[in-house]
Amino acid sequence: MKIVVCVKHVPDATADRTFTEDGTTDRDAVDSVLSELDEYAVEQALRITESGVDAEVTYLTIGPDDAKDALRKALAMGGDRAIHVSDDDIRGSDALGTSLVLAKAIERHGFDLVVCGMASTDGSMGVVPAMLAERLGVPAVTHLDELAVSVEDGSVTGRREGESATVRVQGTLPAVVSVTDRSGDARYPSFKGIMAAKKKPVETLDLTDLDIEPEWSGRSAARSAVGTTAKRPPRTKGEIVADEGAGGVGLAAFLTAKKFV
Repeated sequence: MKIVVCVKHVPDATADRTFTEDGTTDRDAVDSVLSELDEYAVEQALRITESGVDAEVTYLTIGPDDAKDALRKALAMGGDRAIHVSDDDIRGSDALGTSLVLAKAIERHGFDLVVCGMASTDGSMGVVPAMLAERLGVPAVTHLDELAVSVEDGSVTGRREGESATVRVQGTLPAVVSVTDRSGDARYPSFKGIMAAKKKPVETLDLTDLDIEPEWSGRSAARSAVGTTAKRPPRTKGEIVADEGAGGVGLAAFLTAKKFV
């Protein structure tokens, strides 16, 4: 069984992230890391192999040279190999362009199951897994808090928590799934795992390898883009509403003045 896990190298969410003049994320201003939400996808893929399923786990990412750091982090957690798609013409791609490149790379490698995080911690759109499933022509089983795979039945099942109900969902393999941050804590790479990751193969591809024309991805092909940005305003001192028997009236007046009601 071939499992492909999509991961992303993103600016550290705890840092002061900014944008460049063209509206793209400034990836040179702060350190970048493996997206925390993708670590849950890595964990779930590894748990599948540990459950007795005979599977090969491959990590896939798109990005410049330093995006390999995300692959090495994932490989240190476990898994077998990685694929790095790097091409200057990809820069500025939106979700549609990203899903195209990922889909072409996955088709080239072959797959039975694609595992994604619920969203990336930089874009936070959460739509790429569904777009990926559409491009690959397979079921999308998304936002799972619990994941299980049955090779004998050729199915993937999971649990999705909704606002008013818990839903059990199922899809046939091959499939694309995404998992949430409630699916299970991601393991820490061991020293042995870190050393082993250095010897695991990482294949580098570009758009030519994937038969993708340059104009199909990148900023020029993006259907969505950042128009304007502004820094978050500084926190201001809160207002205290004294309750001397008419606190509710004071609170209502405050909310009305702030246009919350």
